[in-house]
Amino acid sequence: MGIDHDHDDHREDDHDHEHPHAHPHGSHEHPPQPGIGVRPLRIGIGGPVGSGKTTLVGALCQLLRDELSLAVVTNDIFTTEDAQALRRAGVLAEERIVAVETGCCPHTAIRDDIAANLDAIEELEARLDRDGKTVDLTLVESGGDNLTAVFSTGLVDAQIFVLDTAGGDDVPRKGGPGVAMADMLVINKVDLAVYVGADVERMLGDAAERRAGRPVEPTSLVDASGAKPIAAWIRDELAAWRQVGSTATVSS
Repeated sequence: MGIDHDHDDHREDDHDHEHPHAHPHGSHEHPPQPGIGVRPLRIGIGGPVGSGKTTLVGALCQLLRDELSLAVVTNDIFTTEDAQALRRAGVLAEERIVAVETGCCPHTAIRDDIAANLDAIEELEARLDRDGKTVDLTLVESGGDNLTAVFSTGLVDAQIFVLDTAGGDDVPRKGGPGVAMADMLVINKVDLAVYVGADVERMLGDAAERRAGRPVEPTSLVDASGAKPIAAWIRDELAAWRQVGSTATVSS
């Protein structure tokens, strides 16, 4: 990711806010959080290892950071490498990016025992709010996982699932919860299709058959502009989220 400059008032070198391991919680899924439509919109980004999740997060930050107040929570099993990569690239001020070391399978930390992720999200959003940088959108990147990995609805409000064209053009046909149920399916690295013999049109068609009208977008993230359709979708999701909040406020 080629990134230019920081878009915040200051940067913090102190990353005391890393969350080292997912920990047991009374329930495998938190109930939906209060303040729906008022608190920040939370979007999960999942998919197999190497599909381009971190690159997509970085591109979305570049495209949206001038108009929205953003926060990012990344997941790795034993490291904070994804968060470090985003910080080095300068996609956001360092204080806006935190990492969760799950210590367990990625799907466990986003679906089954979401406590560490939810704590990290709430603490990050609250800290930025105290600093006068109230968050509009929080992106939660899962660790690399398989086609069954989906986010708990207690953790995020919408989710994006990312596939790699080079991973095989039969993957969308095989389906699975990630392919079928994500609010947005991204078929990434379409620029590599010619080199690996993948049929992108077939992938898009197979995906559409399994998604009951939910959107599918082909992307090439050689630079941030490749994520423009995803950024546009997020803007629409945020507008709908805020509309729910304003309706609830009027009703009350």
